[in-house]
Amino acid sequence: MRILFVLTIAFCLLACKKEPIKNTRDFSKVEIEVLLEDSLLNVRALEIGLSGEVSFASSKGEIGIIFFDNETTKYVVEKEELKLDSIVPNFRSLSHKSCGLFTICIGSPALLYKSEAPNRTKLVYRESHPNVFYDSMEFWNDEEGIAIGDAVDGCLSVIITRDSGSTWSKLPCDKLPPVAEGEGAFAASDTNIAIVGNKTWVGTTAGRIYYSEDKGNTWEIIDTPIVKDKETEGIYSLDFYDELNGFGIGGDYTKPADSSANKIRTQDGGKTWQLVAENKSPGYRSCVQYVPNGEGKELVAIGFKGIDYSHDSGNTWKHLSDEGFYTIRFLNDSVAYAAGADRIAKLTFRE
Repeated sequence: MRILFVLTIAFCLLACKKEPIKNTRDFSKVEIEVLLEDSLLNVRALEIGLSGEVSFASSKGEIGIIFFDNETTKYVVEKEELKLDSIVPNFRSLSHKSCGLFTICIGSPALLYKSEAPNRTKLVYRESHPNVFYDSMEFWNDEEGIAIGDAVDGCLSVIITRDSGSTWSKLPCDKLPPVAEGEGAFAASDTNIAIVGNKTWVGTTAGRIYYSEDKGNTWEIIDTPIVKDKETEGIYSLDFYDELNGFGIGGDYTKPADSSANKIRTQDGGKTWQLVAENKSPGYRSCVQYVPNGEGKELVAIGFKGIDYSHDSGNTWKHLSDEGFYTIRFLNDSVAYAAGADRIAKLTFRE
């Protein structure tokens, strides 16, 4: 009897033990609805605002917002063209916060604009140097933000605001690690910077991660095994799902089918990085993003050669479409917006 009682208790404990919740979703297709199409449009900077509006900045000096009417599913586009004397800024970076819309151009002079409303845009930062080239921008909160660029005078270019973008200050080189030879970043999708809380990770052309745990006050370098032997190789895009799980993608845009050592993953907050899906598609992609509510397992990678999806933390990938884009941002766990050459589109992912 005693043996029967013990066996019964053991069975109940095993039966009542909660199994970990597993993510079983697996997208098999993506529907693409073009929202804005223009043969002169070239967009690598895209953000989703607080109310679901889509902000963008173009290579022709345009900033714009696509507003949606949820009841009629119609939308309207408001655009503004920026120009300083004869300079038409080529925008590759954008951030949209409650304090305004911010964008900075590549090349010299670097021009950073703050827009508080349509036609209420002002220049808040300017920098001239033969090597100045800003690649990406992100904010920690509504008051504090960061933009990063290629090396100038021996260190990566890092500018920071602490007053909601009204003023920006450049970090001196003695506050940053020494730059590797030829090190910079790629202005391909405005996703060189990943932020979770106060922690910041920046991916570079040298395949290195600049890491700060205190909103850019101090920095350290972490090496990764991503391919980086040529100037067209390195980390093109970086995203973190939480403080521990992050993913980087790159490759060589001149050889987009090459998938050797172009995907890296961390599960310890970026302290160490491992190659995943080596010599397996996708090859070069300009942007990677975690799918919201995907438990850190679902990823979408996008580039001019198409759209790919992983549901197992990047170990395996499924090619969903040959349609090319440069950058993508998720509205929720099945709807995203993407931009590229000639167009901005709504992407709906389906199982």
